[in-house]
Amino acid sequence: MTSHLVLLALLWLGYFVLHSLLASLGVKQRVAARWPGAMPAYRLGYNLFAVLLLAPPAWLMLTWDGPLLWAWTGAWMWLAHGLALLAMGLFAWSLAGYDSGEFSGLRQWRLRRETIADDATLHITTLHRFVRHPWYFCALLLIWTRDMDAARLLSALLATSYFVVGSHLEENKLLVFYGDAYRRYLERVPGLVPWPGRMLREPEARELEALAREQHPSRVEV
Repeated sequence: MTSHLVLLALLWLGYFVLHSLLASLGVKQRVAARWPGAMPAYRLGYNLFAVLLLAPPAWLMLTWDGPLLWAWTGAWMWLAHGLALLAMGLFAWSLAGYDSGEFSGLRQWRLRRETIADDATLHITTLHRFVRHPWYFCALLLIWTRDMDAARLLSALLATSYFVVGSHLEENKLLVFYGDAYRRYLERVPGLVPWPGRMLREPEARELEALAREQHPSRVEV
């Protein structure tokens, strides 16, 4: 039983490290310098790789045969299910604010684009006006509204830690791309959980987008 949890932890940690490492500018710069012809497929391959590598730790988590540590019951169960449905609804709604071709990597592949930086400019959607990482927020709602056994709790704790660390790594990269516009955005909007009084009004969001368009470099040179 203990070995099952140890292996689960190692698989999750390996997944999170690889996920962040392959998304980093340093790795992209090395790949672009050594194999520039691979760059059009980099984002597409990264996404496929990320999905496939989820299977081993997810399988170990779901096949754990230990007892529940806690289960949501009564009114708490309805609240948990309601929050989970809210998270799924917010996630589905947020998809409209993303450029699917750019995000998936299909556009980079189709245009044979060899640049490191994405061409997408800073786009502050409605959800991004309230929280900087709405997908992480939705994932946290889904994770922590489930009944917990030891494997799920371990996975939840590791995933939450990764969201905290990974969000900072992602923001450091976005600061390189968008400069002062993104720095001002960081100061105004909370990272993982919306907070009363900390948000951008619509005109403020559009102002930061305009500033980012002025400062955003067309590419990050190798």
